[in-house]
Amino acid sequence: MVFTDIATRTYNHNWRLDPIVRSLLDTDFYKLLMLQMVRHLYPDVPATFELINRTKTVRLADVIDEAELRAQLDHARTVRFAKKELIWLAGNSFYGKAQMFGPDFIQWLADFRLPDYDLRKIDGQYELRFHGPWTHTMMWEIPALTIINELRSRTAVKGRDRFELDVLYARAKAKLWGKVERLSQLPDLVISDFGTRRRHGFLWQRWCVEALKEGLGKRFIGSSNVLLAMDADLEAIGTNAHELPMVLAALADGDEELAKAPYRVLEDWRAHYGGNLLIALPDAFGTTAFLKNAPDWLADWTGFRPDSAPPIEGGEQIIRWWQDKRRDAREKLLIFSDGMDIDSIEATYRHFHGRVRMSFGWGTNLTNDFRGCAPFETDGLDPISLVCKVVEANGRPAVKLSDNPAKATGRPEEIERYLQVFGSAGHRATNVLV
Repeated sequence: MVFTDIATRTYNHNWRLDPIVRSLLDTDFYKLLMLQMVRHLYPDVPATFELINRTKTVRLADVIDEAELRAQLDHARTVRFAKKELIWLAGNSFYGKAQMFGPDFIQWLADFRLPDYDLRKIDGQYELRFHGPWTHTMMWEIPALTIINELRSRTAVKGRDRFELDVLYARAKAKLWGKVERLSQLPDLVISDFGTRRRHGFLWQRWCVEALKEGLGKRFIGSSNVLLAMDADLEAIGTNAHELPMVLAALADGDEELAKAPYRVLEDWRAHYGGNLLIALPDAFGTTAFLKNAPDWLADWTGFRPDSAPPIEGGEQIIRWWQDKRRDAREKLLIFSDGMDIDSIEATYRHFHGRVRMSFGWGTNLTNDFRGCAPFETDGLDPISLVCKVVEANGRPAVKLSDNPAKATGRPEEIERYLQVFGSAGHRATNVLV
């Protein structure tokens, strides 16, 4: 991989348009896996996705120029999957399986384009929505987030001197390498890059991936970013996301079907995928409720990805469930990925080491940790909690409860209805930093 001097590249961000989205493979792997299943089972379901800024103190519409944002969104709609990208997807093996993506799906991707968007300003924030078939709107999530985050980063460094930028990136590199040195002391560590959605920028994410590849060797198992995985000859990492149970819940007729929706989507998933892709995401409507009513066959899956409870607390809860099902946790896998950074990775690793197989997805705190690195005053480089969630499916509101009520999304009256169905056991509000 050819390195680009990031400081020089940043300094030169003054062309008419410097595209942020240059490839539709610049997305998370789980989007493609989910897309293939959704296209097969739910090709006609309409779904609306919406940008949600959970860091209310950052007024994005006051920071990011609307014309620049529209130019980047418009450009993303012109991008298509390249022939070499489709050949790689079709011919590569993923999770040990050849031809993960079927020929008809690859052919369909060849004509894929992102649908239109709705953008407006409301009280210092951008309301950014994507309406259309679920098969298309779901693919806006990652590009939308990368565009917003990188435009914010570009604004923060715009007009800075060349040497200021040199110092900024030198400090950020040293900070990351210090984390890598600490992680290198964990002999059985398994970790991957999950940092696409809220990265500082594409070039910086690429540098971070190369740093982990060199510093951790085989303990760094890959990247969720499909383009980086292809370019760096890494494994593409990812399974499924909250949008699946959220949409299936929205499609449910009545409370009884609603209660069954989180398991119905897992039945869909196992009909399409197997092996190490059999990872359950239990917290869309609360982990406690999910485990209480989970079918016995789920205990035979490879593992779980706890994503909103504190990692040690969430991991212990799942291990107790495996034990109740008379399964050996040492043969199971827990994937920790919620806001992880060096301290929480070390603490979680040491707590569970030898008791369960572990993998860590390192996200925002890998690819967007510039706190304390700038030689000039700015808070524009601090990461924010920005998400793009499904808010409506087939004309019905979509909801996420989460183990952390601060992460809940949906209309208040619908959230209350879901709480009546799933309960609030195990829910505990904590600050969402990233």
